[in-house]
Amino acid sequence: MSIPKTQTACVFTKHNGPIEVRKDHPVVQQKDLKPGEALVKIAFTGVCHTDLHALKGDWPAAPKLPLVGGHEGAGHIVAIGDSTTTYLKVGDAVGVKWLADSCLDCEVCREGQEATCGKATNHGYSVDGSFQQYCVGFTRHLTPIPDGLDLRQAAPVLCAGVTVWKAIKQSNTKPGDYILIAGAGGGLGHLAVQYAAAMSLRVIAVDTGADKKALCASYGAEIFIDFKSPGSMIDKVKAVTGGLGPHAAIMAASSGAAYDEALEYLRPHGTLVAVGLPPDTYIKANVFWTVFKALRIVGSYVGNRQDAIEALDFAARGKVTAQISVEPLANLESVYHRMENGGIGGRIVLEC
Repeated sequence: MSIPKTQTACVFTKHNGPIEVRKDHPVVQQKDLKPGEALVKIAFTGVCHTDLHALKGDWPAAPKLPLVGGHEGAGHIVAIGDSTTTYLKVGDAVGVKWLADSCLDCEVCREGQEATCGKATNHGYSVDGSFQQYCVGFTRHLTPIPDGLDLRQAAPVLCAGVTVWKAIKQSNTKPGDYILIAGAGGGLGHLAVQYAAAMSLRVIAVDTGADKKALCASYGAEIFIDFKSPGSMIDKVKAVTGGLGPHAAIMAASSGAAYDEALEYLRPHGTLVAVGLPPDTYIKANVFWTVFKALRIVGSYVGNRQDAIEALDFAARGKVTAQISVEPLANLESVYHRMENGGIGGRIVLEC
């Protein structure tokens, strides 16, 4: 398979940009791939809030510079490094995820929590990611994409889908339980609504506006609460759950305000699952009531390799469909501006 020497890639060399759309960015050749590496021709890549944080450099751990961002890449393997042992082969459809590689030998990796491995590397952060036409991935962490699943739909599942599916698995809920999803009409939230509905959970969608209400209802939300409507959020949530509150709340919103009252509206033994990462935000827990109501606070990071396979399976079976808008790769900087201004519903997918 012919591999070009150069490609189009979106690169930034300092925080807050500018983003350079380089037409002559080098492509790693097969002979230069290390054992365990593969070269993936990216067809489509999603854009995530994490990518914006990488550009801004506003997280405690700074990304590498210069950087090619992106970690929701869907494409096909075009080359594999010599001496690589893998079940994958050239031509396979695979996903390039946030977790680029981990040791797979430490305690957390052996327990299936490889995202928190001390030696983990991340696409679009510590190694170059999917905002380019050809991306190097590590075969043991590339995710096979099911036959028949449109790569445009697969791309956002590789981060947003996996992340919320993992969060629901962490929520300590069972079919018939109430689960509240904050930011339900957003990029993470609209997928969370669908995964939860597919698991026969009773979804309380929290967002604002008639369009978000209609979107959430179409994806299986049983109840919609507009957080901008008059009245106490705590009272509104308890009113639709028989006075007790939901069994779990998934914080998929990118605003810190979503966390403010969550612990107060959960029912006893309820679980708060922190997913969204608004900067400079703290979870304020009254110790007495946290203990007295036996509440759980769980931080849910991205899923592991099995979580990714499960998340894609839902999409392949038509149980989860991302609301996407497809744009050219060169639009990345424009997408960031719209994302920062809250002007994006669902997910943006870039065609590479």
